Amino acid sequence: MKKKRPERRQGAAVVRGDLVSDSTHDQRLLDRRGPADWLHMDPWRVLRIQAEFVEGFGQLAELPQAVTVFGSARTSVDSPEYEMGIQLGRKLSEAGYAVITGGGPGCMEAANKGAVEAEGVSVGLGIELPFEQSMNEYVDLGIEFRYFFVRKTMFVKYSCGFVTLPGGFGTMDELFEALTLVQTQKVTSFPVVLMGTEFWGGLIDWIKNALVGTGKISPADVDLIHVTDDVDEAVRIIVEADNNRGGRLEEERKAAMTTVGDAE
Repeated sequence: MKKKRPERRQGAAVVRGDLVSDSTHDQRLLDRRGPADWLHMDPWRVLRIQAEFVEGFGQLAELPQAVTVFGSARTSVDSPEYEMGIQLGRKLSEAGYAVITGGGPGCMEAANKGAVEAEGVSVGLGIELPFEQSMNEYVDLGIEFRYFFVRKTMFVKYSCGFVTLPGGFGTMDELFEALTLVQTQKVTSFPVVLMGTEFWGGLIDWIKNALVGTGKISPADVDLIHVTDDVDEAVRIIVEADNNRGGRLEEERKAAMTTVGDAE
């Protein structure tokens, strides 16, 4: 059997064989060891980072209202979590939302699949990794990023909420970044829903006991997290927050117009 050549996605490119580097763009950006050639390289990296922002903004600017779904890439297709992801993607699409995932397999694939089955908009935002993770077949619009922080910006900018299925370190990273943005009011009316009460129960208990219990966060911060096993409830939380946001924006618009009128 012919040995498969190594392969890696690098932004918009795919490289194979000897062209696959031993490190990723993120690793090289963050590595300050060795000679001072980084002094000359980093300014040029800024242009590449800028290009990724421009590409992401350009591709996603005309998306309909969207919801980002996070979850493990290791979830098997025959698991209850995968089926939950399908149902979630389907129900979000039926409610009129585009579905954004990381574009990989597992829970991400499930949510994209549900969106496609409901004839909705299915988006995948991939990332260059040391190990290859291909864009799943249910993605209609796929964008590859070199840098995690650019990709994370796209997740937040073009979503009106996050729904998080069971996952590992990457899922936790995305979850707590979202919660930090909501807690610090960098984003407003932005619901964060955790699917799977059994999976997330221990984390919620730890947050209440270790964080609230020692004054690291306020009791009200726990209310930023919604935990459920019901896909319909998850979608309802998203829709209600979206409607509330729309009402506030309309009130602010009217108030601004009144202020202008008074000034005239």
